[in-house]
Amino acid sequence: MSEHVQAGIAKEADAGIKSVLSSALERLSPGYFALVMATGIVSVGLYLVGFMRLSTVLLWITAAAYVVLWGLYIWRAVRHRQAMRRDLRGPEMAFAYFTVVAGTGVLAVRLLHSGYAGLAIPLVLFAAVLWFIFGYVLPWQVFMTRDGKPILSRTNGSWFIWAVASQSVALGLANAQPFLPGDGRWVGILTVLSWSVGVALYAGIAILVLLRVIHYGITAREFEPPYWVAMGALAIAVVAGTNIVNMESTPMVEATRTLIEGTIVVFWSFCLWLIPMLVGAGVWRHFIRKIPLAYTPTLWSMVFPIGMFSVASVTLGRVDSLPTVEALGEVAVWIAVAVWAIVFIAMLRHFVLLFIRTGREHAWRRDLQQVDTH
Repeated sequence: MSEHVQAGIAKEADAGIKSVLSSALERLSPGYFALVMATGIVSVGLYLVGFMRLSTVLLWITAAAYVVLWGLYIWRAVRHRQAMRRDLRGPEMAFAYFTVVAGTGVLAVRLLHSGYAGLAIPLVLFAAVLWFIFGYVLPWQVFMTRDGKPILSRTNGSWFIWAVASQSVALGLANAQPFLPGDGRWVGILTVLSWSVGVALYAGIAILVLLRVIHYGITAREFEPPYWVAMGALAIAVVAGTNIVNMESTPMVEATRTLIEGTIVVFWSFCLWLIPMLVGAGVWRHFIRKIPLAYTPTLWSMVFPIGMFSVASVTLGRVDSLPTVEALGEVAVWIAVAVWAIVFIAMLRHFVLLFIRTGREHAWRRDLQQVDTH
């Protein structure tokens, strides 16, 4: 085979690889930062129950995923602006971008636990800025959509991530209070504000999702993992609430401390009640309706609520002196670790199989080219 033909085959293979990468980047899920959320909160759970080494490993996986995903999102915004714009305007996908806010907040909290305040404080402030911008821009984009399809029929579990993002800001600010300048009054105001907004958003979104299910119904294929965020959004409200209860006194914190302390017990109870329903829906989806169990990025939206519920149970048990709740949380941490490991391995397997399949396709094309040249 001549060098000219070999160079042509190599050039075509390289172009094929770039085409596959470009296609994967174009289809990159807006909610992939749920990987950061899930890994970060499981790391927090392990930290709370005293397994520091494993917690630290997950912390660095969280940080690495955060950096890589930011690079991919920016690359996608440059190379596939139309696809990103379509996601931003689509009611089915737009609210998944709030995983960026929540992932930033969760990573910041975990870094604070390990004493990396110099890294964590800018992340907390960055999350607050993103929350403020996204909180107005994304809903406006969605609610102004006029493509002939009812918006209500397109609501789904990813909408709850809007409430999660708000609570992640409250959680980050509550943990950052000792490291921020001043007497903490403005921190107390912003923390209680973001917690309260998160609770109000949860109530509104829950009504919309319930109306969608009642009016339009929901199929097994439509009942995707993000519906677990209905539980996770309340669980993070419990975690943020326990941290507000433990904050240094400010006028706003003192005005709401007793209310929040009682409310989070109610929220935790509702979280616990939701779990059998969500598990049952999963059984219905996969074992009765036979939807295949396969890796999708949305699975991280299921891991996150499980991890957050474990952390909510541990923190609530300690703050309100509820040993049974704390013990339940310690068990739930290991359930969260197991679920995280299963999904993480499935993700790695998915990437490996994708790489192998791509390699085989290019090998087949190369062999075909070689046959044609003879």
